[in-house]
Formats: sequence, C-alpha cells, structure tokens
Amino acid sequence: MGVQFVMRITFLLLLTYGLAEAAPPPMAMPGCKDTCGNVSIPYPFGMTAGCYLNDWFKIVCTGKGSSARAFLPGINMEVLEIKISNPNNDDYSYSSSFEPGIVLVKMPIIISSNCANTVPRNSSVNMKGSPFYFSSYRNKFISVGCNNMALMTASDPTVLVGCNSDCDYKTMIGRGAKCSGFKCCQTAFPYGNQVFNVNFESKDEKNKGIEKCKYAFLAEEEWLDTNLVVLHDRSYEVQLLEYVPVTLEWTVCKFNTLSPTEAVVRNAYWGSTKYGTEYYYCRIGYEGNPYLNTGCQVIFTSFGVLFLITRWLYKVIKKRNKIKLKQKFFKIMVLRQQLSSNENSVQKAKLFNSKELEKATDHFNENRILGKGGQGTVYKGMLIDGRIVAVKKCNTVDEGNLEQFINEIIILSQINHRNVVKLLGCCLETEVPLLVYEFIPNGTLFQYLHEENEDFPLLTWDMRLRIATEIARTLSYLHSTASLPIYHRDIKSSNILLDDKYRAKVADFGTSRSVAIDQTHVTTQVYGTFAYLDPKYFQTSQFTEKGDVYSFGVVLIELLTGERPISSTRSQDRNLSIYFINSLEENHLFDILDTQVSKVGNKDEIMTIANLAKRCLHFNGKERPTMTEIMMELEGVKSFCLFNQLEELEFVRNEEMGP
Repeated sequence: MGVQFVMRITFLLLLTYGLAEAAPPPMAMPGCKDTCGNVSIPYPFGMTAGCYLNDWFKIVCTGKGSSARAFLPGINMEVLEIKISNPNNDDYSYSSSFEPGIVLVKMPIIISSNCANTVPRNSSVNMKGSPFYFSSYRNKFISVGCNNMALMTASDPTVLVGCNSDCDYKTMIGRGAKCSGFKCCQTAFPYGNQVFNVNFESKDEKNKGIEKCKYAFLAEEEWLDTNLVVLHDRSYEVQLLEYVPVTLEWTVCKFNTLSPTEAVVRNAYWGSTKYGTEYYYCRIGYEGNPYLNTGCQVIFTSFGVLFLITRWLYKVIKKRNKIKLKQKFFKIMVLRQQLSSNENSVQKAKLFNSKELEKATDHFNENRILGKGGQGTVYKGMLIDGRIVAVKKCNTVDEGNLEQFINEIIILSQINHRNVVKLLGCCLETEVPLLVYEFIPNGTLFQYLHEENEDFPLLTWDMRLRIATEIARTLSYLHSTASLPIYHRDIKSSNILLDDKYRAKVADFGTSRSVAIDQTHVTTQVYGTFAYLDPKYFQTSQFTEKGDVYSFGVVLIELLTGERPISSTRSQDRNLSIYFINSLEENHLFDILDTQVSKVGNKDEIMTIANLAKRCLHFNGKERPTMTEIMMELEGVKSFCLFNQLEELEFVRNEEMGP
C-alpha cells in the first residue's frame, strides 16, 4: 500500500461522504483583534491590554488596512508571521516530536565598515531573558564576500561558529553547491541561542586589502532556497538588502501558565525542545489554540472521521518511506567508504533495531540522560543481554548532523584502541539517528577538574599525569599509526571520558576527519570550542594534526591549573592559554597551579609539563611538537616519577630494616 493509493482512497471517501467541516476555533482572546495587516495574531500574542500574556508578547500594529505592520517592541523586530504549535500541519519535522511555536521576523544584515556607498551595520541581537530563541533547524548563518572569515558569537561564549569565503576561481572547482565557499558560505546555527553577533576577519593576511566589503546574517532556509543564486553569483547585490527573514522559536512555559492537567482538559500535549524550553500543541485530530480556555477542538464530524483515519494512514506510510530512504542513504555511504578503504572494518558495527533501543533506554526516559551536546542527547541503557550502553540520539536529521553521524560510524569503525570509546553499533530505523557506545561510568575529565561535587574524587598529580599520557598516546595513534591519519578536531576535557579505573577514553568523533598522508583538511566552515581552537586555523582554513596538538596543550593547562578554558573571573585574561603563558613568562606559574598539583607534584616534573604545554600552544603550528614527541616526553616524565617512587620505597625499607 503506497502513498498514491492512500491519496486515491481519501479522494473517493471525500466524494462519497462529503466533508462537514466545523467552524474554525478561536485563536485570539475573546473580544481581541486577531490580525495586523496580513499577520494573524494568536494568543499569547495580542495588541491591547488583556489580549496578550505579558509585555514580551505585546504586538504594536502601525499603519492601516493591508499595509499595517506588526512589531514586537520587546525585542525590537518586525513580525512577518506567527504560528502556534500544531501537529495537524504537514510541515512539522522537528526531530521525532513537533516543533514549538515560531515567529518569522525581519533581521538586519551585518555589513563591515569597508563597503563603498554603504553605511556599516553591526546590529547585534541579545534576547536573553525573553521567551524567544533563534531556530537552529530553520535558519542558516550566511557570510558573503572575498577573503572573508565571519565568526559569530552566541549565548555560550565558548562556542565559536562561522565560515569563510573567497573569490579565487581556483577554489570554485569541485564546489557544485551554491554558497559553498566561493563568494558565499553557510553553516548551521547552534541550538538554544538568544544572542547573535558577528566579527569579520581576513582569511588570508597577505590579501587583506582585496575586496574588503563583507556581509553576514542569519536567514530562514526557505528564503535562502530562492536567493542562493544571487548570493553565489551576484554577491554584490546583498548590500541592496537591508533585512532578511529569520525564524524565532517561542515558549510561554517559563511563566507556568498551563499545568499538565489543564493541557489534558484542553486536548493538548506537552513538548520540549532540545535545549530545554517547553511548549504545548493540540492532540492529533484537534486544532485551535492550547493556550486559550477554549483549547483544541475536534476537526471533523463523524463522516470526517474516515478522512482522519485515512490521513493518519497517509502519514504512517509517508514516515515509513522516509525511514526507508534514510536507511538506503546510510547504507550507501557506509558501503562507499568500505569499498574505498579496502577494509571490512565497517561491518563490525552492529545494526540495532529501534524497539531494542527504546526498551533499553525506557523509551528515552529523561531520567536516563547522561548528557546533552550540540549534536545530540546521550542516554544510559541496558541491552537484553545485560550490557550497559550509552545511546546517543541526534538532535535533528538535517544534512550537517547526518554527515557527522555517518562520519562517526566511519571513523570509529577504523579505530581499535583501548583509550578510544568503542562504537558498538547504530540504528537506522528511527527518524533521528542513534549511535550505541560502550558505557563509560565515571563521566568526563571536565567534571572532575571544574565541577565541585562530592561524587567526584580529587585527581592526584599521578592520575593527571597518567591521563595526559593516555590522551597523548591515543592522538599519536590517530595521527601516525591508523591506516589513514585521523584528526580529531575537537579535543577538549569534556570529550575525555574516564572509565571505572579512571583511564582516559577519547570520545566524540563527529567532526573528525581521515586524510591522505601529507595532506591537510581545508574547510569553509569554522566550528568548535573557542578556547581550544588553533588560532592558525582561522587564518589558513587548513586543519592539520597540529590543531589537535594545540587543543591538547589547553587540556594540559587544565590538568595543571584546574582552571576553566574560558572564565569571566579572570578579569584580564579570560582565555586560559593567554593567562597561563603570561604567568609562565612572569615566573608566576606556581601561583596558578591547582592545589593537588602544587602540594604533591615534583617541581621539575611540573616545569617540564608546563614548558611542553607552552610549546603545544605556539602560534606557528610548525614549531609545535608532534603528538608522538609529546607522548614520548610524557612517558619519560611518568617513568622518572615511577623511578623516584621506587627509590623512595627502597630507602624507607632499608631504614626500617636497620644496619
């Protein structure tokens, strides 16, 4: 039974029985005006006192008739469209649940200060404290210009996202997609952000004077689909645009306006986004406004129930076909990699079924959550055979997340190392990808270094030295011993897990890359954690193994100082790398060490590690040591430490035995 068959049945049912449709339920508060020009205004939004929930949802309507314009003064933006969460619309594809309410607004394009005949604009947006969030899955970050690297900062200052573009026709070869680096580049926007600001940098310092005019903005994907040709082929026309449409998500649940009991009475369900905000939507078969007392109402009469059932069948079959297409897509990608590598290692990853993983995680119960990140949520689960596992559920099924999902399968299937988290398999049946890993019980290195908790024992100097050595040994293996060099590209303390014996396990290979020997990885996108990213990477767009060395250097400093990579408590040097190097050069190193290091650690060993970290952070990547050299140096320190301990034990034993 296919989709076309169901559509034919639906058409026949409609002809046979007819459709008696009820009057549409109200969307605004009783007695309140529900339109401003062409914009519908549903509650909790409103235009006069008593018609909106609070001042954040107040709409100011200017002008008259169809030319009237709606504004949200709370965030100083013009409104183009408002939608209530409703599962009866066909365009809902937000993960495995429905999307929250959205508002389409106009946002200005940010223009650099070097554009002829154009006034520069740097209109940063800060919506902190409001119920509005930039939609990650409906918006893209766009940068236009030559020799342009645009970096945006968001709510979390440690996360840096951006992309770079140039006008070198040589780089255009092989870039078939629009806005893929030639005159224009694009990248995804992080989840749950309420802040948007952009900084422009030159991609190539040598060509700083070439075409300095640069633009950057967020834009809704539907708008982009229509305008990408202009951005790619006639990028100069961007300066003619003043505003572009951007989608915001909104929530009222932080104001506790609707209890779960009231939601049931109003025929509504509760939902939540991947970054924790909550919303309500009508049950399937109902429509209306769940935030009003009138709630959601049945759509059809008794004859229309047949149509409702047919519609449900249509959606089921459509969803099933979607899953089949995704399965085919994944298998083709994995097979392609398998054939190109001449290895069968990819087959080691088991294909789990969705029911097995749902049962293992108690239907992805919130109580089973181990952690949340930009790419997904990790749940603790127990398989039928009793094995404890970690199941990562991707946030969305957009192109970027699919690429990282497949990439992680491919990379981890090539790796067999005791200090790398083992991938057990994946599930291709679900609407969002699932990855299954071995369970690592003791959390992340970041937690032990930076979070005060009685459950986290203090890491001694010996433990820190061993952990650093294990990480270095792993990266040396990835860079030098693997069949093809693998660059991790996201080494940080939160990606280092600790097992039951507090041994390091390197995790999160979603952004890693396998590269041919003597090649570097060139990318138009810049994505990573700010304090750990190689500054040279920003200039060249080339990620080499020395980028991992820089990130490892930051982790070494964390182990030495116990300080966070970015901290507002350090008034002069928020960046830990700068703070550390300045302290080392001013002979204040021992003033900033963690107490577990300064009290127990040998001073010569500490200075050796500190100088090694400094070399890892050298601005010129060529001056940094390789991970193999780092591993050997750390193992030398570790061996020397062990030798001293044995000598000390021998001395104590001789003293006890006497002459």
